[in-house]
Amino acid sequence: MKNILLIATGGTIASVNTDHGLVPGTSGKEILSYVPEAESVCHIDVKQILNLDSTNLQPEHWLKIVHGIQEVYEQYDGFVITHGTDTMAYTAAALSYLIQNSAKPIIITGAQKPISAPITDAKKNLMDSIRFAARDNVSGVYIVFDGKAILGTRARKVRSKSYSAFESINYPVAAFIDDRRILQYVEENDNHSPVTFYHEINPRVFLLKLIPGMEPDILRYIGERCDAIIIESYGVGGIPFYNRRNFLEELKQLTKSGKIVVIATQVMLEGSDAEVYEVGFKAVNQYNILQAYDMTVEAAAVKLMWILAQTHQFEEVKKLFYHPVSHDIMSVSERE
Repeated sequence: MKNILLIATGGTIASVNTDHGLVPGTSGKEILSYVPEAESVCHIDVKQILNLDSTNLQPEHWLKIVHGIQEVYEQYDGFVITHGTDTMAYTAAALSYLIQNSAKPIIITGAQKPISAPITDAKKNLMDSIRFAARDNVSGVYIVFDGKAILGTRARKVRSKSYSAFESINYPVAAFIDDRRILQYVEENDNHSPVTFYHEINPRVFLLKLIPGMEPDILRYIGERCDAIIIESYGVGGIPFYNRRNFLEELKQLTKSGKIVVIATQVMLEGSDAEVYEVGFKAVNQYNILQAYDMTVEAAAVKLMWILAQTHQFEEVKKLFYHPVSHDIMSVSERE
């Protein structure tokens, strides 16, 4: 029987009703007590690292989770992390970059309703996660939610209330879980490199969503305070340059000063391809600008935080950003 560590961090799954709304208040041990059938699947220990609403989770908390896993990594066969849903995709991406080449599963789950509620998705999600973590040939970081296992670099919360809160973006679902029946389509057991833990992150990354009428000088303001900007643009990735709202001059100054700029898209599926239209071609061919391509914005943002903790040199950033980690990017242009 495998040894699994349940790491509790709070979230809706651990929440209780108060006069101010739902607040995390249920401990990891109490959460586990709601699924007594887990004892027949594996041996489980519990570690309480945090007890926060995931809206309050910060990059420093990711490092705390990483440290909590590293210090007992050799003692367990897998890890299940209970977590709030609102920033779960960011944490899943962060752990994918901060714990690379893990031969052991690191499963993140949570719920849309507290585990103590009369009707809840929490018990199913938790048991699905425990069963998936105890399964052979599972390694790396996943979100398990509503019967799906999604790679940590490919998950996004797409529904705010429904049980089917998460989808896999631009990549297949890794596995479907139906009680004891698991159909696994993506296996992460072909990497024989040793596990690597990272303990530094640079949170000075800004995500800017373009809207018509936005003034270009906003980039100057952001550039004074951040090391990298992801511009969530329209369609395949255009940058406005018409008339007085010409963003190109500001992009020129940003990149000249050494800031990292990435073009992404507001469209959830299929990714960016900025060179298709003139509005994108000019930007990516005149300046040192990267593209997110098929990456999720969550993964792109956290990957930049991980990279910028190591280097600010554009060519090094570019090399690391376009190097695939846990299938986070596939459609890099041959020109890159």
